[in-house]
Amino acid sequence: MTSPDDPKPFSLRSIAVAAFGPTLLFGIGQGAILPVVALSARDLGASVAVAALIVTLIGLGSWFFNLPASLVTLRFGERWSIVGAAVAAGLALAAAATSSLAPNGLLLLAVAMTVVGMSGAVFGLARQKYLTEAVPVAFRARALSTLGGVNRIGVFIGPFAGAVVMQFFGIAGAYWVGVVAMAAAALLSLTIPDLTTPEVRTGADAGPQPTLRSVAVSHAGVFLSLGVGILLLSALRSSRQVVIPLWSDHLGMDATSASLIYGLSGAIDMLVFYPAGKLMDRKGRQWVAVPSTLLMGTALLLIPLTGSFVGLLLAALLIGFGNGISSGLVMTLGADFSPDRGRGQFLGLWRFMADAGSTGGPVLLSGVTALASLGPGIAATGVLGFAAAAVFAVVIPRLKHRRNY
Repeated sequence: MTSPDDPKPFSLRSIAVAAFGPTLLFGIGQGAILPVVALSARDLGASVAVAALIVTLIGLGSWFFNLPASLVTLRFGERWSIVGAAVAAGLALAAAATSSLAPNGLLLLAVAMTVVGMSGAVFGLARQKYLTEAVPVAFRARALSTLGGVNRIGVFIGPFAGAVVMQFFGIAGAYWVGVVAMAAAALLSLTIPDLTTPEVRTGADAGPQPTLRSVAVSHAGVFLSLGVGILLLSALRSSRQVVIPLWSDHLGMDATSASLIYGLSGAIDMLVFYPAGKLMDRKGRQWVAVPSTLLMGTALLLIPLTGSFVGLLLAALLIGFGNGISSGLVMTLGADFSPDRGRGQFLGLWRFMADAGSTGGPVLLSGVTALASLGPGIAATGVLGFAAAAVFAVVIPRLKHRRNY
């Protein structure tokens, strides 16, 4: 592994398998189960509302465990945190696969999904922190954009792998795909070289570590300015996942047409992450942050104006492109402004804010839709894109001098 201040030329290819392989496998494991969690809950006797809640527990587990995840990573280090998170997720998925045999199967499934979310928080934070410290600053955006893109590819592949295995083993087959993927992620993560960061080499990490509170106070300016943009971006991203299926249903399309539009949007999403990372490294973060949020916001404002398959498809492709070029943006900005001491705590707070936005976006959509109708609800989420773009346009140049990128 080439360290950040190693004079030898750096290449992302040199760390590709160890750095990105576990993320691909973890994404496959998550993607395999996402389409079937609600169905499993229903089979276990849950109402529609309870089934939806159990699916939501994955996100809630991740959100609320972001802060403890920073302490886990500090205590055990990046490599063992990554391995442990993959093992915990694999065990949780094995429990979910056998929940139909348990006396309290629905409770077991709920606990398992919560653990999957918690494991995802540890895995994601440790991967982000590892790459932040292992990759030279000049390659940071490309590395973290690739990390985000690879995870999306895994989540995209997962449902297809699960569908194949379910032909032979039923719904439980999707969970067993997840178990195998998580086990493979854990084994591959064992090959990750230990970091020798500048602070370790100089002994700068001696003494008590900063607390979450002290990091929050000392970096309040970043959290209350750039962090607001991250919260808005995350709300925008999570809303667009709900909007496409809901509007396709509003237009009377069948499930096949809706899935095709969603899939093509996701395909565009996965094709542009590396060029976007390269642009961020060479030109600056705002060159992606502002256009991506403007594109997604515009597309969401256009969706209520569409009345056909082609119109919705074009808007969905625009959303996919905007979301794709923003791949890794949240992680990159978090890495840029994180301190050398207390980086894990800073990233835990950063990811907590991002996940708060991810949870709040669909809530905003639901609230406005309940008060007005679906069209105004979608338009309201589109406005978030313009608000995020304004924050990024003003804040990123002003804070740029604080980090060397």
